Amino acid sequence: MIQNSTADGDDECALAFRRLLSERWSCRAFLPAPVPTAVVSDMFALAQRTASWCNTQPWHVYVASGDAKRALADKLVARAQEEGESPDFPPPVEYVGVYKDRRRKSGFALYDSLSIEKSDMPGRARQLLRNFEFFDAPHVAIVTTDRNQGVYGAIDCGGYVANLVNAASSLGVATIAQAAIAMYSDVVRQFFEIPQDRLVVCAVSFGYADLDHPVNAFRTDRATLTDAVTFVEGKPPSGP
Repeated sequence: MIQNSTADGDDECALAFRRLLSERWSCRAFLPAPVPTAVVSDMFALAQRTASWCNTQPWHVYVASGDAKRALADKLVARAQEEGESPDFPPPVEYVGVYKDRRRKSGFALYDSLSIEKSDMPGRARQLLRNFEFFDAPHVAIVTTDRNQGVYGAIDCGGYVANLVNAASSLGVATIAQAAIAMYSDVVRQFFEIPQDRLVVCAVSFGYADLDHPVNAFRTDRATLTDAVTFVEGKPPSGP
């Protein structure tokens, strides 16, 4: 049975949700301490409430911790230094216009936080490899989708990832979603023995943030509402 909340309760929930979305950020340096099992279970249980197409819930997640996580990191670092990628989903063809601008701004903020000059290609390469070390997070989750559900399954997994990182934040756990890991899906597939009917979407590294590390000091911004949303009222636009 659906119950209506009181106005005060709605305000309290809205404020808590607003604060959660406003304060969550992507962590790129973690402390070694593992997250307690009960907290990890709670985090994934909350994410499981994600809405999906026809309630298919196409995601399946593989979580590595401890020695398993370190072994996976070693394999990914070695693979990332070889030629050629093997993603299950094709990466963006090109970033143009505002999307290129946002991407560059985020990248420059990252390198500035670490005092890596634009011309320091070895330094930038080393930072890139940090992705495959999961930024020393004690845990990594690999999110996969059902191959047969195609783009709709991948979209549902995107919603799952958003809920997962926000659920983690609500529990005091830091996260970073990493598409870079999916660029080497062959390594991930072999490591976890993932069946062929599943596609690797991304990884989410998680743990407790090292707040003293300079890489965790910068924050990305967001486009304005008018840049992202078009409101149509009254008579709809005329067709061709």
